[in-house]
Amino acid sequence: MKNKQEKIKHDKKVIKNFIKLYCRKNHLEKGVEVYKDDLCKDCYELLNYAYMKLDNCPLDPKPMCKKCLIHCYSKKNKEKIKQIMKFSGLYLIKHGRIDLLLHYYF
Repeated sequence: MKNKQEKIKHDKKVIKNFIKLYCRKNHLEKGVEVYKDDLCKDCYELLNYAYMKLDNCPLDPKPMCKKCLIHCYSKKNKEKIKQIMKFSGLYLIKHGRIDLLLHYYF
C-alpha cells in the first residue's frame, strides 16, 4: 500500500496527464492558445487548483477523490474534473490504451 505522499504524487501524475489529454483534444487542437506547460490558461489553472487540493488533503490514507466524503473541490471545478476524467478515460479506451488506463489505477 502506498503512503500518503506516494498516493498524492501518483494522483498528481494522473490528473496532469488526463488534463493535458483533454486540453489538447478540446482546446489546443481547436485554436486555443497555449498558456503554460502545454495547457491553455483555464486548464493550467484547474491543474494548479487540483494540485493545491491534493497537497492539502487532510485524510490519511488519502482516498480516491470520487470516493471521498469531504469533496473539497468547488462545485464548478468538481464538474470540470468529472468531465475531464470521463473524456480522457473514454479516449484512452477508444484508442486502445487500456494498458495506460490500468497503469494509472493499479
